[in-house]
Amino acid sequence: MGLSDLVAVLLFVGVIAYSLFGGADFGCGFWDLTAGDAGRGAHLRHQIDKSIGPVWEANHVWLVYILVFLWTAFPEPFAAIMTTLFVPWLLVGLGIVLRGGAFAFRKFSTSFGEARMHGIMFATSSVITPFFLGMIAGAIASGRVPADGYGDLWTSWTGPTSWIGGALAVLTTTFLAGTFLAADARRGGNEPLATEMGRRSLIAGAVTGAAALGAAVVIEIDAPTLASGLHGRGLPLIIVSAAAGSISMWQLWTRDFSRARIGAVIAVAAIVMGWGVGQYDWILVDQVTITEGIGARSTQIGLVIVFGMAAVTAVPALIWLYLLVNSDRWSKDEAGATSGV
Repeated sequence: MGLSDLVAVLLFVGVIAYSLFGGADFGCGFWDLTAGDAGRGAHLRHQIDKSIGPVWEANHVWLVYILVFLWTAFPEPFAAIMTTLFVPWLLVGLGIVLRGGAFAFRKFSTSFGEARMHGIMFATSSVITPFFLGMIAGAIASGRVPADGYGDLWTSWTGPTSWIGGALAVLTTTFLAGTFLAADARRGGNEPLATEMGRRSLIAGAVTGAAALGAAVVIEIDAPTLASGLHGRGLPLIIVSAAAGSISMWQLWTRDFSRARIGAVIAVAAIVMGWGVGQYDWILVDQVTITEGIGARSTQIGLVIVFGMAAVTAVPALIWLYLLVNSDRWSKDEAGATSGV
């Protein structure tokens, strides 16, 4: 593996991390959107607030990491992506801003109507944002972003692979978040909610699996370069994803929610890795390879050094945060605070 390949791998580490941590975060918005009216959905919305409240801002660190790494390591492909796809990127940015503001402000609403408005804004933007991120990924994977950055401002990101990418992004985040919410609800002592979220997550997993099968057909026709890679290098990872997703669904069926989370994480991570491996060695499919698009060697070395520094400073803090939020101690402390103990 050359230095340029190593830099590309480090970039994709951020893509995988954001798919998992940001994905579980965004997926909660779908469940918030479909929770029902204020009375029926109160317990689920409280669980969502408790589950993502401590981590939702930290999760966006990975998106910042991706953009800064891409800009620094691959300046010309970055410019092409941002120029051709500035419309979906604008919608992604708008969704993130509205989502964050709504999530914060709904806790301090002075009326039911105001709280409802913020809740709808939070839930809707939580679905829209991953959808457009998926469309961006589909545009790149299908070779619709030209090297000069002057691709069509609309058709570049509205091809079949983009639509299926957006749909899969929403579905995978929904499935991932559902498994975590089911486990969190059980750990917090709300068994009826855990059972209900397990049932809903099982349905979400089945729909996601069916959509993935449909995506294979679309990619075969619309993104032949990616399809060729998925038939070869990426195939083992696709198989791992399918197996892990199936095991996770079985564990949801048997109400083993804690282990179901592990299978869901592996399934999502493997499918994202499969995309990266299948697309290798293109940074812009059919346009620019990693070697052609990489920046100066001194910049590459600097990025590897910075990654190493972050790995021993920032990453341990994030790991501790995630472990704490998913611990029994956190659930008991939160339950005690809610009950006034």
